[in-house]
Amino acid sequence: MFSVSRPLVSRRLLLLGAGALAACSRKTPAAPSAKPAEGPTTLAAAVAGAWRSPADKARDRWRHPVETLTFWGLKPGQTVVEFWPGAGWYTDIVAPFLAATGGKLYAANLQLDDPKDAAGREVVDAYRRRIAAKPKLYGQVEITAFGPTSGPVAPAGSADLVLFLRNLHNWMAAGVVDKAFRDAFAALKPGGVLGVEEHRADAGGVPDLLAESGYVQQAYVVQLAQEAGFKLDQASEINANPHDSKDHPFGVWTLPPVRRSSPRGQPDDPKFDHAKYDAIGESDRMTLRFVKPF
Repeated sequence: MFSVSRPLVSRRLLLLGAGALAACSRKTPAAPSAKPAEGPTTLAAAVAGAWRSPADKARDRWRHPVETLTFWGLKPGQTVVEFWPGAGWYTDIVAPFLAATGGKLYAANLQLDDPKDAAGREVVDAYRRRIAAKPKLYGQVEITAFGPTSGPVAPAGSADLVLFLRNLHNWMAAGVVDKAFRDAFAALKPGGVLGVEEHRADAGGVPDLLAESGYVQQAYVVQLAQEAGFKLDQASEINANPHDSKDHPFGVWTLPPVRRSSPRGQPDDPKFDHAKYDAIGESDRMTLRFVKPF
């Protein structure tokens, strides 16, 4: 258990990323149909979906979506909350599966409390456009918000599963990581699951509370979750990458898919040799399942 304090840093938020069918009748009015939308009723079918881009599918070898979502216990008809969905890599899998099986997805996107935050606004607007463009596929995704002063991400005690997908380092840098765990705990039913995927730092020593490299110590994540009331149920090596040395010049973002070649905010370096880092592949990641006790 780490005894270090976690200072609240600035509220800067780091960036990375619906319609319904109407029932109709001919002669006599009919009650609205409760039948789920047509779509993938298995995770394998959702991952194989033609709507997913080739670039997103190419990352399946690193993110293992079927195995990972199965480990977290995603089932037909569940209510799921995805924190900070970004461009929608996982939404493209989870939302169609839930829509086809009678489930519900809440997308707790960036909290936009600064009217001048054009970059954040574009992320959220692009996500909305993506969902709205295919209402039959994605179903009724409800977009909420998560940030320093945001309210509930979903109705209290309504969710079966909450997903933290490679965002803990962003929340640590923004000083809202404790709130993320508290908000997830509030949204979950007793017995509900919090699934965490995060870039994994080497164990030992004092954790970097700002996660400047993008890597986070697994023991520190467990501590944060336990302080919020969660119990660690199981850890998996599904998304481990033993070839990741974690000593890259621009942190985890040196690796695919970002492939940074210069410090943040500076132009790309055309002379930077990506070969070594591309050969490593995507980062070594922890995959954790926490449970909200009954």
